[in-house]
Amino acid sequence: MKASSSLHGRGSASNPKNRFEKVERVPEPVDVDEVSSPATQFLSDSSKTIIAYNDSPDVGFDASINPYRGCEHGCIYCYARPTHEYLGFSAGLDFETKIMVKADAPKLLREELSNPKWEPKVLAISGVTDCYQPAEKKLELTRQCLEVLLEFRNPIAIVTKNYLVTRDIDILSELARYQCAAVIISITTLDEKLSGLMEPRASRPARRLAAISALSQAGIPVGYLQAPMVPALTDSEAPAIARAAAKAGACFAGYVPLRLPYAVKELFENWLERHYPEKKTKVLNRIRAIRGGKLSDPNFNSRMRGEGIFAEQMAELFRLACKKAGISERRPHLTTKHFRRLPKSQLTLFDAQS
Repeated sequence: MKASSSLHGRGSASNPKNRFEKVERVPEPVDVDEVSSPATQFLSDSSKTIIAYNDSPDVGFDASINPYRGCEHGCIYCYARPTHEYLGFSAGLDFETKIMVKADAPKLLREELSNPKWEPKVLAISGVTDCYQPAEKKLELTRQCLEVLLEFRNPIAIVTKNYLVTRDIDILSELARYQCAAVIISITTLDEKLSGLMEPRASRPARRLAAISALSQAGIPVGYLQAPMVPALTDSEAPAIARAAAKAGACFAGYVPLRLPYAVKELFENWLERHYPEKKTKVLNRIRAIRGGKLSDPNFNSRMRGEGIFAEQMAELFRLACKKAGISERRPHLTTKHFRRLPKSQLTLFDAQS
């Protein structure tokens, strides 16, 4: 497939080689006008556990749940794309068209929280892929997991770029009563066209701001994450995004400079060539400037902030943007003091009523 081709509603236009595979599948050349977007496939995930742990010092959480693997939002920059390679898929189109569904997620979550060995802690939802991607509207796995979390009053922090999160305000507001819920809305840009090209199946910027407003009005702590902040493409929007998010009700904020691990480098370069060829060289050079001369930096801490003068400028711009917008917090305040384990008899009764 030609690098200049584009698929409607998809971030990637190809399937780059899986780094774990020795054989590469090279598609036959096709006429760009004949290329159509492949349909999304939903595949069963037979995971035996739902809570994943990490010991990364720069992530901000050490336990998370992800009801889905792969993400139909199709964000071209997504750092999670290479995780699909562990499943034998590509980080490209496969990541956004072959979605692994953990149908047992709510059941597994209840089992793990019921285990006496579980030490209550904040659980991140969407540590890898978005828990409110399009499939959630029908499958409701995230909502069912939230119902379980409410039973136990275990604190959660959700990261999403989909307005669909407002569907679950009833559960989230109840969790918030116990200081057990916070939502972080990802806002990459306020430019509708750019968002449509970069994040084709995610909610547009105006809808994300509307989600912040709805959550805030319901008493749910909500903030925003400018992630990724793309050097020479979206970094200058920091003041406008901060103002808009604060006006909508955001009370905390964070940012992460663009990361391009493994195959995402090739995907992002091709995307720039297709949609912003006049900006490609400047954007890539600016990324290299904050990543030690490369397009990716895997080292802890520096990978989340970048290094050098341009990284420092991005950090200062974000800090001043938040200060002027009146946003002083960087993270929500959650607690585990209300955590509870219900007796099995009560859980059985709850299951019968649900």
